[in-house]
Amino acid sequence: MASEARTALHVICFGNELHGDDGFGPAVHARLAAAALPAGVRLMRADLAGLAAIACFEGCAQAIIVDAVQGFGPPGSLHDLDASAIAADAAGNEARAGFHGAGVGSLLQLLPAALDQVPAIRLVGVEAGHIQAFSPGLSAAVAAAVDKAAAHIIARWAPP
Repeated sequence: MASEARTALHVICFGNELHGDDGFGPAVHARLAAAALPAGVRLMRADLAGLAAIACFEGCAQAIIVDAVQGFGPPGSLHDLDASAIAADAAGNEARAGFHGAGVGSLLQLLPAALDQVPAIRLVGVEAGHIQAFSPGLSAAVAAAVDKAAAHIIARWAPP
């Protein structure tokens, strides 16, 4: 059982569909939930990047985070990023907002202190065009990237 846990892949989708393009993660989660998940792949939804989300990273060798991002390209552009870069960026950007404004980057900074073994982590993100509280619905550019992101993630778990 321990070897199975260390080879597992967790796909963790963050976001809130009530806040515009922040609903990207939940939209990708819905697409992936309709796909046949291979053995060893666990699909999870973590609406908030708070302390409760740490459990999503337990018991796996690899994790893919799915979330909306900003500052990487034009709205709707898809990015496959090294999570360590996101964690390092959080020190400068998210920290100014205090823990209330903490996002995935701050969560990634906490993982080494919270877990015995931190999995290898990638972030599949889409450049958000519009994030606004209580404004449900993805922008056209972000909505167009949902299927591309799901296909990209499925290709990562497919056998070579």
